[in-house]
This record gives sequence, C-alpha cells and structure tokens, in this order.
Amino acid sequence: MTAFRSLAAAALLGAAALAATAQAQESRLGFVNTERILRDAAPAKAAQLKLEQEFSVRDRELKDMAARLRELSERLDRDASVLPENERQRRQRELAELDRDFQRKQREFREDLNQRRNEELAQVVEKANRVIRQIAEQEKYDLILQEAVYASPRIDITDKVLRALQTSN
Repeated sequence: MTAFRSLAAAALLGAAALAATAQAQESRLGFVNTERILRDAAPAKAAQLKLEQEFSVRDRELKDMAARLRELSERLDRDASVLPENERQRRQRELAELDRDFQRKQREFREDLNQRRNEELAQVVEKANRVIRQIAEQEKYDLILQEAVYASPRIDITDKVLRALQTSN
C-alpha cells in the first residue's frame, strides 16, 4: 500500500501542477478506490480462492496439531498429581517439544501465506493498473487518483474498473 501512497502523493503534486498551468483548459479527473478493487474485483476473489485451496491442507494440519496439544496439556493437568515424577517430566518435555514444533509450523505457515498473498495481490494490482490506464486513454482522463481523503462520486470510476476486470478474466 505504500506504493499507492507514493503514487497518490505524486498524483496530487501532478494535479496541483496541472491546475496551475492549465487554468483555462478543462481537466478530466478520476478516482479509483483501490481497497474496493482488492476486495471486490474478480481477479482478487479468484486469488483469494486460490490461496484458500493452496493453504487449506496446512491449515487443517495446524488445527489438528493445536487440538492434540490441548488434549495432551489437559491430560497432563488432570494426571499430574498421580503420575510418578519421571513420567510427569517426560510428558512435560513431550508437550514442550510439541508446542515448539507447533509454534514453528504456525510461524512458517503465516510467512508463506503472507508471501503468497502479496504475490497474488501484486498481480491483481498490475491487472487493475493496466485496466485503469486503458480507461484513462480511451476516455481521455488527465489524471486518475487511487488514494484520496475525499473523492466525489461524480469522479469515482471504481465500478468501471471492476466491470472491466470482470470481463478481462
């Protein structure tokens, strides 16, 4: 999203320069809600589904591992008072080892998921930017912003972009 902020800042500077140099000439401005594109666009939904399918097996394994950890912990808590000391210590070590393994796998899962999500979102952003450029060229826009504190619905072309992304799939 920092790329979008940089782009928005550059666009705002460009808009100010455009307004200063072309006061007599009418400019055509547009706005695209990037958040809506990343949430509602067909490529974004397809990317989300792809990620869910890709990571569902590992997610299930982590949930099963967490349930096993809970079960072993509860059993140890329940039986600790009647277990011989060496058996209680063995179970505690086993539980601690399983917990470390779970934490490592969970961290790796999150890192892999975030990396893949970023890759997929980058592709969606690239497609969206191509569509936005096409719309800008075809409809003779001088400037299209992707981030703003406020944008009038009159200049919001997000729905056009969403429709174009829907048909470009």
